[in-house]
Amino acid sequence: MMIILMGAPGVGKGTQAKVLSQKLKLRHISTGESLRQAIKQNTSLGSKARQYVESGRLVPDRLITRMVIQRLSRSDVKVGFILDGFPRNIQQAKDLDNFLSAKITRGYLVIYLDASEKTLIQRLSGRRLCNKCQAVFHLVNMPPKKDMRCDFCGAELYQRPDDKEETIKNRLQVYQEQTQPVIKYYVKKNRLLRIDANRGLKPVLNECLKLLKRKG
Repeated sequence: MMIILMGAPGVGKGTQAKVLSQKLKLRHISTGESLRQAIKQNTSLGSKARQYVESGRLVPDRLITRMVIQRLSRSDVKVGFILDGFPRNIQQAKDLDNFLSAKITRGYLVIYLDASEKTLIQRLSGRRLCNKCQAVFHLVNMPPKKDMRCDFCGAELYQRPDDKEETIKNRLQVYQEQTQPVIKYYVKKNRLLRIDANRGLKPVLNECLKLLKRKG
């Protein structure tokens, strides 16, 4: 089974992808986490991507597409995968389609997690990450046991530059302009499953599993 998980920043793609990958025994491929790690390590790709991420803009197609296609070419995704954070625009969607049609004979599904702007801003502005293990917390929904310390490794938590409120609205505007057309693209291809993501983790997860089972 091949699944593309889509939705605006803060909608919960990463969390849902991790849980779904465990339940469905599929490899979770997160372009966001891969990029953040590259930025932190100041790799060649990370250095180029930093200026875009910190200003709330999307990283150029050539960098992201190259990384995703290389990752999907590995042997550990032959059984299936959950792709989180890609594609973000029409060109990326077409490039991914070309790759999948050339390399993989089976079809794929797109899960679109849909949430309101109010919900997205609340989730993003309260999100905190561990500086060491990258575990995710939320000041309201999932606060750490100790103030600004990771429950798992004890390292200090931090707020991503692009999770600050002044940057969030810009990120959402960019998303609407560049990524929403991709949703229409997948609707036309009859591959999109739309899910209300204003709810909590479990209701959204249960609906994802129910729809995937139905599509079989």
